[in-house]
Amino acid sequence: MEYVLYTDRRSGGAIVEIALAEMGREAELRPVPIERDGQLDAAYRRINPMGRVPSLILPDGTVVTESLAILLALEARHPEAGLLPAATDPARATALRWMTLAAAEIYPCVTRADYPERFSDDPAHAPAIRARAVSMAQELWRLIAREARPDPFILGKRFSLADIPLSVMSRWMGAEAWMPREAPAIQALARAVALRPRAGAAWARHFDVPAAPGQGGPRP
Repeated sequence: MEYVLYTDRRSGGAIVEIALAEMGREAELRPVPIERDGQLDAAYRRINPMGRVPSLILPDGTVVTESLAILLALEARHPEAGLLPAATDPARATALRWMTLAAAEIYPCVTRADYPERFSDDPAHAPAIRARAVSMAQELWRLIAREARPDPFILGKRFSLADIPLSVMSRWMGAEAWMPREAPAIQALARAVALRPRAGAAWARHFDVPAAPGQGGPRP
């Protein structure tokens, strides 16, 4: 295999798996069971000291962590896949804008919702921390839907690297039930990614196909 990817189902590793599929590249998938705190094991922390998933090992042994950094490293290695516009194309800046917002703003909300006890010494604060993280994420999704106006992708009809983290993150924090009603443009983006020929197989390892906005639950 060209790459080694440490990942888990429905985790940030899904972002990298989908990107690799779209690039036509293969990776050896090494499971890190987050539900059993596998990301905190000493052996894994020697690979990723932050104790997070995903981690990608490049062919020369270089370790890349943080999903945004992994996506950009892969795009630089495989520009022929065309997953970002050329450096001089203003559309590239648009894609990078929304990719960065997802990594810098939505991901922290996910961490606070999943592990609220880490953000206060008082266990009684955990429910409020989780609830506020969810509401902040919902505010961000509304902003993205309003300002980015995906149709169905961030760059309109052109699929790009930016669509991958946004589609995956839209499945977290209970948003699968909330998204079709409150941010249908994001729901449509996620569905469009899930139905892509290459991305679809990788998507199916993690999530159901999102229902079209205005329809019922996710399609198995």
